[in-house]
Amino acid sequence: MDVMFFNNPVLGWLTALAIAAAVTVALVLIKVTVVHRLAILAQRTETKLDDIAVAALQSTKKFVMLVMGLYVGSKTLLLPESVQVFATRAAIVTGLIQAAIWGNNALRAWLTQYYENRSTDPGRATSAAAVGFITRMVLWIVIFLMILDNLGVNITTLVASLGIGGIAVALAVQNILGDLFASLSIVLDKPFVIGDFVIVDKYLGTVEYVGLKTTRIRSLGGEQLVFSNADLLKSRLQNMTRMQRRRVAFTIGVPFDTPTAKLREIPPMLTEIVKSQDPVTLDRAHFAGIGPSAMNFEVVYWVESPDYVKFMDIQQEINLRIVDGLAARDVPLAYPTQTLQVLDGRGKPEAGMETPAPRQAGPGA
Repeated sequence: MDVMFFNNPVLGWLTALAIAAAVTVALVLIKVTVVHRLAILAQRTETKLDDIAVAALQSTKKFVMLVMGLYVGSKTLLLPESVQVFATRAAIVTGLIQAAIWGNNALRAWLTQYYENRSTDPGRATSAAAVGFITRMVLWIVIFLMILDNLGVNITTLVASLGIGGIAVALAVQNILGDLFASLSIVLDKPFVIGDFVIVDKYLGTVEYVGLKTTRIRSLGGEQLVFSNADLLKSRLQNMTRMQRRRVAFTIGVPFDTPTAKLREIPPMLTEIVKSQDPVTLDRAHFAGIGPSAMNFEVVYWVESPDYVKFMDIQQEINLRIVDGLAARDVPLAYPTQTLQVLDGRGKPEAGMETPAPRQAGPGA
């Protein structure tokens, strides 16, 4: 046992191996025990943090525990400085990689829980996926830089070089990066989510997908519209899904020769017709003014529902009742007309030549 082997007796090597084995076994037992206890606790609690912790700890690698055991065992030996430095760096690098694995699996577990809790809200699921991807990417970049620093690489110069290179790359792919950051803006600010009915300029449809570069909308015609995220945020966008109630304004016109008494009956008639609808809140109904070819009445009301079909059903019923109400009062709807006047040589109208000529058939105001 007193035989020397690499500046250490055989007994010293055996002792180091025994310590390494003991530490490795202890770490394995600790992992199994902690994971088991946390799993039991997670079943009893409503919080999801313990479930995430279980998922992270379950990803502890046996190779990492073995390296840590060997590192602890090596501290009992008299080794050259270069070997000690190598062992220390190997242990640190292994620990950093294990930390990255813990973080990565914790994020995956959080995303899984988030998807389950937001199964009816695909927009938030998309947000979580984008944020999770970026977070994991940042985590691995930071761990990679820490490993390089531990190995003696001058990361200050590396980071500076990456910064200069990053500027060049950013200039080359600025459109792609613009769409990427626009995607993050959509994810975090949520001007719309998947399933919303939106109007973008002259295009309208339902949001189907929000990606890192493009957003896809299914139009009423059935075709898919693809918008660049950056262009989409620059556009005037109307989110019809978030409409709580709909404002409606319309006008009707009656002929100029309608008696004043009948004109006075029309606003109360319009008020009664609109109020009889449900769910509707009347704003106003007035004799709005005298137009070029009709006496105009304006009605404004609110439909207490964003449903477009509901609005059209209500407006249809209002229109039918207006037609019936005017017919009952013997008041026709006006249509645009114009008067053609022919002058004789003395500048006076010729007899019988002043006749109204229809310009456009149909009701109007």
